[in-house]
Amino acid sequence: MPRRLKTSALDEVFDALANPTRRDLLDLLLDRDRTAGELADEFDMSRPSVSGHLRALREAGLVEERAEGRHRYYRVSAAPMAGLVDWLSPYERFWRGRLSALGDVLDEMDDDNDNDNASQPGSTARRSDISPPDTDPRPGATNHKPSTTSHPEKGSPA
Repeated sequence: MPRRLKTSALDEVFDALANPTRRDLLDLLLDRDRTAGELADEFDMSRPSVSGHLRALREAGLVEERAEGRHRYYRVSAAPMAGLVDWLSPYERFWRGRLSALGDVLDEMDDDNDNDNASQPGSTARRSDISPPDTDPRPGATNHKPSTTSHPEKGSPA
């Protein structure tokens, strides 16, 4: 089994994205740049905790920070996502192939059932197609708005 460095840029991205609060922060930043205060107002946690999550996202390269006067603005950085997409591509091809093969088996089963039940009245539902659901192009996207409810903190946010 090949061994990987556990401190690669991709590992840092996975580590940062493993936390649901950080994913919610990224979701909030998709629309526009926001200040740390604006982001913190969306969560039921202390501002230092939100800042810790932002620091982890910044260190992973997932967000960029810029200072404007007294405010710090954050925006999503797409570059690390490209590495994530590259890593996920073989798995997507694998599952598309598996689902296609499953669809073929189900079609054969439907054909066999149609032949067995040809003399019996009633309707048989056919599978039109099995394919992965339409998904948001962002890796890990859940097509939902970020939660503004309490996010339990477990130790340090970083």
